Amino acid sequence: MRQLGKSFSLGVVLFFFLTVPKSFSQEKSSGQISISGAFALYPMVIRWADEYKKLNPGVRFDISAGGAGKGISDALNGMVEIGMVSREIYPEELKKGAFPIAVTKDAVVAVVNAQNPALNDIITKGLKLDAANNIWITGRYTTWSQAFGAKTSSPVHIYTRSDACGAAEIWAKFFGKKQEDLLGVGVFGDPGLAQAVKKDPLGIGYNNIGYVYDATTRQQIKGLKVVPIDLNNNGKIDSDEDFYTSMNDLIAAIASGKYPSPPARELYFVVKGSPKNNKVLTEFIRWVLSDGQKFVNEAGYISLPKERIESEQKKLQ
Repeated sequence: MRQLGKSFSLGVVLFFFLTVPKSFSQEKSSGQISISGAFALYPMVIRWADEYKKLNPGVRFDISAGGAGKGISDALNGMVEIGMVSREIYPEELKKGAFPIAVTKDAVVAVVNAQNPALNDIITKGLKLDAANNIWITGRYTTWSQAFGAKTSSPVHIYTRSDACGAAEIWAKFFGKKQEDLLGVGVFGDPGLAQAVKKDPLGIGYNNIGYVYDATTRQQIKGLKVVPIDLNNNGKIDSDEDFYTSMNDLIAAIASGKYPSPPARELYFVVKGSPKNNKVLTEFIRWVLSDGQKFVNEAGYISLPKERIESEQKKLQ
């Protein structure tokens, strides 16, 4: 009888161990993860880190923004565990050991000052690809009349990014060009470029959507106006091209493919070599690609398709 009791107890313990939820049985992570790079991904990573620390208070994060170029350089030089990159990874970077993992999507949009004298024409007519090319690449369009057919001869004040960054690279790719081909006054960082346009009624620039919309109200930030793209090139913004009023509207348009790619794009974590040997790092990235995805839309980003998430998860197996 005593032997039967021992067997029964052992069976209960074994059953509990095998059936307990995985998250309950796993030890909490502890360690440090350093991250640097793209302004585009910075707000999302801050949110992920905050949520992850609630589950794993022993994990410490050191996160800084400085542009996609800095992020991938820091990762490849061993200065950080993760580089935040908001553009495609170049072949030469892959040869140096760059290991990219797509984690979310967002987009770059053109912006003007809310007090622009040609604002009504800008909003109702939209930005044609040819006009954008003649503003940022050829420099042929120097007035708002030329760029948008507005009844004003006021000059266009063009702004671009001075730092090596994904936003500029993706915006230039919209025209089949590279960042160094973009014209304009160079300003460092997403916040800096947004601020430069907010201060200049004649300014035009481009920003990641997280720096144009308020993540709480989901509305465009006061002082800035998103320039809609005239997708069908008919000289006006039709109802199916008008999806910029709120962040939610634009996110839905990006997710459905209505907003063009580029300037819609994937955002990446880049590590040097496979992260498999770094348990703390691997567990964080796995969480980002699973439970962490529920914070993506709330933070103003776009979830990757299920198949894309699964392919990125396989890289960590």
